[in-house]
Amino acid sequence: MNARTPSLSCVVTTGIYCRAGCPASPKRENVTRHRSAVAAEAAGFRPCLRCRPDRLPPSYATNSAPDPVQRAILLIGEGALDESTEDILGGRIGLSGRQLRRLFVEHLGATPSFVARSRRAHFARRLLDETDLSVTSIAFAAGFNSTRQLNRAVIDTFRFTPTELRAKRRQRDRLVADGGLPLRTPYSAPFDFAEQLRFLSARTVSGIDSVDGGTYRRTITTCGYPGMIEVSGAGDKRHLLILAHLPTMNALIDDVARVRRIFGLDGPSSTSIPALSDDGLIGPLVAARPGLRVAGAWDRFETAIRIIVSQQISLRGARTILGRMVEAFGAPVPGLSAVGLSHTFPTAERLASVSEAKLQQLGMPCARAATIRSFARAYASEQLSLEPSATLETLTEQLEELPGVGAWTAHCIAMRASGHLDAFPAGDLGLRRSAARLLGRESITSEELEDRAEAWRPYRALAAMQLWAAE
Repeated sequence: MNARTPSLSCVVTTGIYCRAGCPASPKRENVTRHRSAVAAEAAGFRPCLRCRPDRLPPSYATNSAPDPVQRAILLIGEGALDESTEDILGGRIGLSGRQLRRLFVEHLGATPSFVARSRRAHFARRLLDETDLSVTSIAFAAGFNSTRQLNRAVIDTFRFTPTELRAKRRQRDRLVADGGLPLRTPYSAPFDFAEQLRFLSARTVSGIDSVDGGTYRRTITTCGYPGMIEVSGAGDKRHLLILAHLPTMNALIDDVARVRRIFGLDGPSSTSIPALSDDGLIGPLVAARPGLRVAGAWDRFETAIRIIVSQQISLRGARTILGRMVEAFGAPVPGLSAVGLSHTFPTAERLASVSEAKLQQLGMPCARAATIRSFARAYASEQLSLEPSATLETLTEQLEELPGVGAWTAHCIAMRASGHLDAFPAGDLGLRRSAARLLGRESITSEELEDRAEAWRPYRALAAMQLWAAE
């Protein structure tokens, strides 16, 4: 959800919408405005072939959109409507399908189903431009069930068939593969890729992920089979470059969505939030790091386990234990030793079946082993969901009902695994240490920091990222 939603010019005489600065010069009386590409398309306009507004980062929501809409957008971005309905999606966030549609039209200018179809069509367009994948492969990579569905959605959105669009692609759009499938994913400036890499680098786990030379690499599982994703800066300050080494492209749209999630590309930057940028304590940090985002999760369960293991120990100690866990219970992935990767992370079912004694042998106390087992069992049995369908209050209450999960753990999981932007682990030692230093004090209690953080709602997670970065 980008904080800044671009105002697009829509020419009623041609049925085309353009980004700001397009060389086309229609008469002013023939131009209307829409807040986003999806709103313009819902109103019947197609993207301009000259300025390519469809290549802008997604701008489905604004900071003013109500919480249910923002949670629904996160779910849609993870494919919630690919095989489901608006009524079911509404039920997941506590609304009827009718209420959800009304809120979407009011705040986004389009229904949830239209947003989902637009997401798939635009992803297919990028694959048509940047890859040599067949139209059939692109259909499944973009989440369509058939080439017929792809053709219909692409024609409705762009007014051209997939084959016609590929014939129109520019030479500079095409990326040449050198081992793996390269693909760009756009973001809105400011975005601090170096700081996101630093944050992830401090939390890498041997065998699973690594940061080297400005590139983030990790093993993944696609359609039940292992693969690898590499993410680096594209050099143009507008895109990240993804290099996908996958056994199948059928879920590529979901893999790209996870890249966007782990780097926080669809979240607001700190500088776009007045409650942060104008704050006496956080404001100077925002000015120093305006492009900082909330780092998310590639896999929700994996991230939650990482957080649980790191309770009351250093990041270095947690990484050591997690590396042992991966080697003992993860699935081996051959052929990646040259880049320091070797396994996929253990599944919830696998960890749920491991005895507490074996978990303790990794170097963790008995209580921590019990927490991991109970958490894995709850997740594997679907008694616990980390999707953003629940409110922050509901999710943290559910998490804290599990043995060994306190407020710090619950809020860290809510922030990074579930994408709740108002999560705030006030008891975190690093946050308290950073806040105390900025306030010119020797220390600050978690209660005092919690009170101070009230001014940063509903973006306390962004404030936490700023405090961590300044530690």
